[in-house]
Amino acid sequence: MKFSRNLLLSAVATAALLTVAGGASARDYLIHAGHLIDGVTKTEQAKVSVLVHNDRIVSVQTGFVDAPKGAELVDLSDSTLLPGFIDCHDHITQSFHPGDPIRNTLTRTDFDDELDGVNNLKAELMAGFTSIRDVGGSTPVVVALKRGVAKGVIPGPRLWVAGAPISPTGGHGDPANGLDPELAHPGWNDTIVDSPEAARRIVRTLKRQGADLIKILPSGGVMSIGDDPKLQLMADDEIKAVIDTAHALGMKVAAHAHGEIAINHAIELGVDSIEHGSYADDASYKLFKQHGTYLVPTMLVGARVYIHAKEHPEDLNPSTAEKALVIGPLLKRNLHDAYAAGVKIAFGTDTFGMSAHGENGQEFAIMVDAGMPAMEAIWAATHNAADLLGSSEVGAVAAGKYADMVAVRADPLSDIKSLEHPSFIMKGGVIYKSGQ
Repeated sequence: MKFSRNLLLSAVATAALLTVAGGASARDYLIHAGHLIDGVTKTEQAKVSVLVHNDRIVSVQTGFVDAPKGAELVDLSDSTLLPGFIDCHDHITQSFHPGDPIRNTLTRTDFDDELDGVNNLKAELMAGFTSIRDVGGSTPVVVALKRGVAKGVIPGPRLWVAGAPISPTGGHGDPANGLDPELAHPGWNDTIVDSPEAARRIVRTLKRQGADLIKILPSGGVMSIGDDPKLQLMADDEIKAVIDTAHALGMKVAAHAHGEIAINHAIELGVDSIEHGSYADDASYKLFKQHGTYLVPTMLVGARVYIHAKEHPEDLNPSTAEKALVIGPLLKRNLHDAYAAGVKIAFGTDTFGMSAHGENGQEFAIMVDAGMPAMEAIWAATHNAADLLGSSEVGAVAAGKYADMVAVRADPLSDIKSLEHPSFIMKGGVIYKSGQ
């Protein structure tokens, strides 16, 4: 089975690689940018030269300097250059498949998801997302995709992966929810936690399997069957055991939390980010600031599932449509209030099929519409996102960083939607899109 999976991944990845625009290897470039938003400061600069050697940025200089010998000039003098975007809440192996969702659950396999993942990686890279944090997928699949991207076998963003999320029995991530209790499947209980001891074992196992971070599901969710987003379903001692064990292993913890109690308890227990945060209130925002916890608001998925619940509820799980009509609008309100309160915000879309992979950039306009200035939305997808990842190598156009950059011809500070269609994309010094 392992040989078959690797063979499948290699064949699909090779085919995908042959169809991606851009060079196969990095080289030396001098980029002349008409404007630069660098992810280091919140001040836009004019007429900047960025020197790239192999996969790294060598220097950022004011003015249009001459290209050194052997470096190719890239003329972006009519464009604004930015760091490659980072999506901190993604599900790269999950796509939307119409029809009965329960039937899809019981007939699709990890091989199907792996095929989707290769195509989804390419789509997101070609939309300017050069790094993503995958917060829920089959652990061996997402780890294999991460390694494939790192080795250059698969074109795609740099990956930080959580693997399978940790859920309590009957919680948001329990695959058996809503099904015949007699049904079982190998692996369904691998990340189900009902005690601190189980929590410690699962975290250590995920680390051993190649996960970079841990995702927990302390509250109910929207897309799952029957659980209530307002309720905390994971006990405090289980949450604490996950966080303490993960931090001891150098791993961050992301908490899917809609309800106020789950949000507040997870923050107090030391979680690094709250995903969604729908029912957060003023007391929650004080805790966010006190503990330095990030909010990843995921409004694109909220907007899309809200529309889908109104127009095509037959495509959703039995209890999802009702919950989506409530949660969708709350996400936008929550971002407005959290930003106004001074909470740290990191960009995340929760892309898993409600929006197509490659449409991640639509989150920018929703953030601005919710009350964030354009520069702050860009900061959330660059500087703040890199900080949440724990990486000093991405999220900025600066010497020593990876040469991950995008450019748009409009001024994104006045036309935030321009970020949905970058005209130039470079990742690791390789140009994947230039002037189209």
